[in-house]
Amino acid sequence: MKGVQKAFLALVAVVVTVGLLWYDNRTIVPKKSTYQDVVAEARAGGYQLTSTEGLWERYSKEPQGLLAVDTRQEWEYRTGHIKGALNFPMEPTWLSRWRKKGALEKFLGPDKNRLVVFY
Repeated sequence: MKGVQKAFLALVAVVVTVGLLWYDNRTIVPKKSTYQDVVAEARAGGYQLTSTEGLWERYSKEPQGLLAVDTRQEWEYRTGHIKGALNFPMEPTWLSRWRKKGALEKFLGPDKNRLVVFY
């Protein structure tokens, strides 16, 4: 009987280990965001949305008063970006935003009143 119990415990340990390895290494596909998701997140975070026309208008008047942040990967940023934009690569997942929160606060600096545009 002890041999059966040991075999069962070994089988359970193997199944649990395989399950944990699968769970930890599974492919995670980010959910496609809709415009309603963007609006809801902007409201929840206290952000203001603008159109490309509105952004161009503000950029044309005072480019120094606007901080444009390109959130694409560095190689994408090097292929072309808005003049004066800074690069802060970020994956579109909550985990990436959470992990880079401190770095982003440092990157943006202490001025909380300037216009920051992420694209």
